[in-house]
Amino acid sequence: MTFPNLRRFLAQLERDGDLAVVDAPVDPNLELPEVHRRVIAADGPALLFRNPVGSSIPVATNLFGTARRVELAFGRDPQHFIERLVELAETMVPPTLEKIWGARDVGLKLARVGMKNRKYGPVTEVVDRQPDLTRIPFLTSWPEDGGPFLTLPLVYTEHPDDGRHNLGIYRMQRHDARRLGVHWQIGKGGGFHYHEAERKDEALPITVFLGGPPALLLSALAPLPENVGELLLTSLLLGGRVPRTRSSASPHPLIAEAEFAILGHVRPHERHPEGPFGDHYGYYSLMHDYPVMQVEAIAHRRDPIFPATVVGKPRQEDFFLGDFLQEMLAPLFPIVMPGVRDLWSYGETGYHSLAAAIVRDRYAREAMVSAFRILGEGQLSLTKFLLLTDGAVDLRDFRSLFEYVLARCRFESDLFLFGHLSMDTLDYTGPKVNKGSKGVMLGLGDPIRDLPRTFNGTPGNGIRGVRPYCAGCLVVDGVSYEDDPDWARAVAADPALEEWPMVMVVDDAVEATRTDARFLWTVFTRFEPAADFTAAKVDLVRNHPAFRPPVVIDARLKPGYPGELFCDPDTATQVGRRWREYFPKGVEMGDSEVGHLDRS
Repeated sequence: MTFPNLRRFLAQLERDGDLAVVDAPVDPNLELPEVHRRVIAADGPALLFRNPVGSSIPVATNLFGTARRVELAFGRDPQHFIERLVELAETMVPPTLEKIWGARDVGLKLARVGMKNRKYGPVTEVVDRQPDLTRIPFLTSWPEDGGPFLTLPLVYTEHPDDGRHNLGIYRMQRHDARRLGVHWQIGKGGGFHYHEAERKDEALPITVFLGGPPALLLSALAPLPENVGELLLTSLLLGGRVPRTRSSASPHPLIAEAEFAILGHVRPHERHPEGPFGDHYGYYSLMHDYPVMQVEAIAHRRDPIFPATVVGKPRQEDFFLGDFLQEMLAPLFPIVMPGVRDLWSYGETGYHSLAAAIVRDRYAREAMVSAFRILGEGQLSLTKFLLLTDGAVDLRDFRSLFEYVLARCRFESDLFLFGHLSMDTLDYTGPKVNKGSKGVMLGLGDPIRDLPRTFNGTPGNGIRGVRPYCAGCLVVDGVSYEDDPDWARAVAADPALEEWPMVMVVDDAVEATRTDARFLWTVFTRFEPAADFTAAKVDLVRNHPAFRPPVVIDARLKPGYPGELFCDPDTATQVGRRWREYFPKGVEMGDSEVGHLDRS
């Protein structure tokens, strides 16, 4: 089943009993996002708020907050088609008439991929050339956010020279009634278009779609190669051509079935402070200068629905979408990156903080060939820490994977740290924004050590809390970073820990080991490889730092880190008090702010 627009998807969810309609007035400023978070924390339904305070436009959220809804929206046909393409790539050489005839199913499907133009599209039912963004119920999700934001904008641009398009999701802060910030981070396709236009001292036309086919959203999220148009993937997901229409208010073709199309341009050399913003790492990304969209018109349906999401500590909607994308694209990994048999990035860490791969290692250090391929591939190049093994392990079971790697890692030669590199814009563990380091850790071949599972020693050096996370990995706390920045090195030298190959230093060992998700989030969003690996003894061998276990990761909160996301108490109290008013027929209420992070 495919859905041509947002409202058809909502109608199916309603038939399935997986949509809760809220008729009570709800404020998009903090209140609505907290309702959303508590519903998603309880695995609850999609939400349609019919009466957002300050606007007549209904708000739809939590559309993709469960694996079931994601699969309903996109199905498994795209993954099966990609698997079929990979199969043909592996078997079509040499081509024969029999093989070509056997591949006719793929040819027929590809013949339906593309765009089709309509004279009319619902998105142009109303075209307002005196636009006012304040009429749209933008959300303010967290108390320290810099303002109201679009959280599901589908940002369309075209390259100034050759017209190739890019469709991406870049959050957009509403500065006033006619201006939006455009959060183009490093490595983003729309940002490349803008920088080329800026080099020419030209304004870049920009169109922001809201709503439309769910396939449009997934395509905008997909980490496609820079020269592959996202609308082609949209067409593949839809199983047919993408309907587009035209408006005299825009030089771009418009997605006919979208709810809104915000039309304008981004002037060269103009910047405006954007942020802070509570992001998917679970912290506030800080205020920085970003380009500004000048809004010239807003086209929309006569009765539009405003789609939005809320990002915060994992797991939120982006977690379920990200995992679906990984599974869909997984068959391509061995084709795009020969030697990589499986690959997984961990949504609990914000995806870019941690990834793992199963690779071939047929000769000494062949695994590093795959490491460099992964770290040089599109959005994977933002990966901060990468675990590699050649064993038959389930990458999605992190605890088992980590034990497998720890039993095999020769830290002296199998831990690689690369300083002075770029880092994801939203990761603030490095010395400056966009600056940081990467690490690669190998666990190959046969085991070289037996891993301890229980701790029976008496630690010293200020250690207070000690908790095993898994075999071979101990989590400790005791001294804050502010009190002793070098304390992690003293931990590494404690004789009571010498049999443990890896030790994580955190602020609260009990909290950090409560669930797998909590461990992943606490450790890997709070450390930078080049700065936070340490050991009691580190030798320089051929200019390579050779760490002698126990190897310690310092994952304590450090000065300069942005604040952790929490709902403000007044909003939490208000939402708890009004819950039955929102949902008189009953919807389960999950915990505030922590949400899915506590679900393994």
